[in-house]
Amino acid sequence: MNIDFNSEINSQLDIVRKLKTSTGVFTASAQTVSTGYDKAWLRDIFFIVLGFMEAGDMETVRTAGRALLDVFIKNKDKINWAIENKPSETWQFVHARFHPETFEEFWEEWGNKQHDAVGEILNLVTELELRAQTIIQNDDDKLMVQKIVDYLVAIEYWRDPDNGIWEESEEVHASSIGSVVAALKKAQQISWIKVPEGAIEKGEQALRALLPRESVTKFADLALLSLIYPFNVTTEEETISILRNVEYHLTKDKGVLRYKGDRYYNNNKDGFSEEAEWCFGLAWLSIIYALRGDRGRAEFYLERTRQSLTSEALLPELYYSHSDKPNENTPLGWAVSMYVCALVKVRDM
Repeated sequence: MNIDFNSEINSQLDIVRKLKTSTGVFTASAQTVSTGYDKAWLRDIFFIVLGFMEAGDMETVRTAGRALLDVFIKNKDKINWAIENKPSETWQFVHARFHPETFEEFWEEWGNKQHDAVGEILNLVTELELRAQTIIQNDDDKLMVQKIVDYLVAIEYWRDPDNGIWEESEEVHASSIGSVVAALKKAQQISWIKVPEGAIEKGEQALRALLPRESVTKFADLALLSLIYPFNVTTEEETISILRNVEYHLTKDKGVLRYKGDRYYNNNKDGFSEEAEWCFGLAWLSIIYALRGDRGRAEFYLERTRQSLTSEALLPELYYSHSDKPNENTPLGWAVSMYVCALVKVRDM
């Protein structure tokens, strides 16, 4: 490929750095947008820091990870209550959105029950621990991490319907289960964390029963790629099926549909047949094929991602169906980070 990988990686990381706040967390998009993406999301920050992690900027990763742990510490009373009293209302669960400066949860209804997001933060904290890049400062921090584990087990993550990665209808989502399974497997390797017996096995059994579907209503879904990268919880057969379904049913010119019938930013006033094309889906496929050693497919999807950059070299959240029109969330931190991950993976093949 005719590309200066290191230069492109650095320039794209600089774009993401502009989304960083004084607390060390990142807003989902520019802090000037009118879409609400000037807020912080647990999930977005997790995927944003993957780009810095893959590029070797561990200081940025650790700063963000420390701030995310502080978000949970700020909400420890809520977490303690949920561990003792299995929540029954959406507002009683840990919320995925929070104020990037005060760390206060946003309380308006937003599909706030998102188990994958909690699993992602446990993934990040434990990954840093396993890499000898700890953000743990004292016994209270250790207790908080243990409480995150206990919270996920108390809510019975393997069978509890949640709003999932797309923050929509409550169902049991494979991507949510997989996020937690991956996190608990890492936690199990750390001496001071106790993972209750059977907690991982129940998640794996639930995954096997659901896959290659995302949920009862979603057959092919972009969220399933997370189970391959970064969570690595699929069998080879499941991986092949997920890739086949996503590529055949969802991959378009400028991005990948989240799922068939997606009404979010749908170009059709009736909400059908003209689903938005999400740019990070192309980069995600490039990453996965690079990890599988398939240079041809990895370079193909990386080039497709590059073709989705705007004239200002920014990667949007999405393009409206069959158009060159991106939405206002440009750049989307998550999307830029996945592009960086793809650049690193293809460079290093």
